[in-house]
Amino acid sequence: MAQIVPRHIRLTSHPGNAGVATIPLHWGAASAQLRGPVVASPAEPLQRNAIGSHSGSYAIYRALAVATGALAPDHRPDFTDTAPAALIGPWPQWADPLRIVSLDPYGHLVGEVFAGEIRAGVDARPTIAVTTARIDLPEIRQRIATGDIVPDGRVVLESGEIRVTKAAIDPVWHLPGIAARFGVAEPGLRRTLFEETGGMFPELVTRPDIDVFLPPIGGTTVYLFGDVERIGRPETVIACRVHDECNGSDVFGSDICTCRPYLAHGVEVCAATAQEGGVGIVVYNRKEGRALGEVTKFLVYNARKRQEGGDRADTYFRRTECVAGVQDMRFQELMPDVFHWLGVRRIDRWVSMSNMKHDALRAQGIEVVEQVAIPERLVPVDAQVEMTAKKAAGYFAPAGAPSRAQLRRTKGRRLNA
Repeated sequence: MAQIVPRHIRLTSHPGNAGVATIPLHWGAASAQLRGPVVASPAEPLQRNAIGSHSGSYAIYRALAVATGALAPDHRPDFTDTAPAALIGPWPQWADPLRIVSLDPYGHLVGEVFAGEIRAGVDARPTIAVTTARIDLPEIRQRIATGDIVPDGRVVLESGEIRVTKAAIDPVWHLPGIAARFGVAEPGLRRTLFEETGGMFPELVTRPDIDVFLPPIGGTTVYLFGDVERIGRPETVIACRVHDECNGSDVFGSDICTCRPYLAHGVEVCAATAQEGGVGIVVYNRKEGRALGEVTKFLVYNARKRQEGGDRADTYFRRTECVAGVQDMRFQELMPDVFHWLGVRRIDRWVSMSNMKHDALRAQGIEVVEQVAIPERLVPVDAQVEMTAKKAAGYFAPAGAPSRAQLRRTKGRRLNA
């Protein structure tokens, strides 16, 4: 297991203990009260114990709202009736500083567990929100029409809608833990984050007393199918799809990749598992174009299509490297944190072909029982180049995806619905 390396070298422009945060924050403490709230509001500078600001990539819009007079800079949110719609945690993993390094496990409970601090004037804000909803996918309606999905009125409704519990998560990075996860020195990580963002966050190098950073990047949405309270039970069958954003396919149905078909298939497997008494989990990460960004992604599309011989599997990843310098910047090593937050220790039906994701889970002690590939019938014609390239690169690709009947087998661990 990775170790947090003591920081013998501190990069700072503050002498001695000057500028030490006034709100203590002890990451990985045994309880919320011992841990303390994450405070990143600019309204009270002396209270800040985190670098950056709340709202992740939307923080700039907040600044613009303040600049234009649309928002008062000292506005404090009213958290009345905003409590989570479903109970998640606490789990033992929350008290392990090496298990959760990229989100605040108490982020959805801020209004409750830190109510006293908020009443005392501390501007602590949630970084996670949990609510309930219904989702409606045309693909699911089609599967209902063919009889492959049978509405049960509990998970899948007669209308074709599916009941879900969903959580929105903003990133909260514990810098010593992030450094340990990647095996790098924390001072070097801090300086690189500072330099490669054009010096946007000088506190990364001037405030070594602050260990938490709220990066301005996209967050995560988690969709939970079935009874959320069953997640932590060892006999509960868990199905899961971890999906990294692909706006062109997910939203607009572009057929150059398998993203939306795989996402819809993941929803189907998760819904089926929930109907059987298990729990389904879809984790949706805002990491467009393998976290290279949509502009880079479209440039690569052009390069692939215009090269001599047309779009080819053997140059699929090479063209990405020519434009971006790397094939992938998603850093799946951080992905398992959401499962530690949920209390998941085993995934029975892992709807993914990615060995990078699979290996990241195993490295964090999460067991994967069965890996489920996308059925060939769901792969668009124009996506064959992508599929061939991924298989050649070592992505997991079993001979055939499980049938509906096979999905119902739970090896004796199924709960009664």
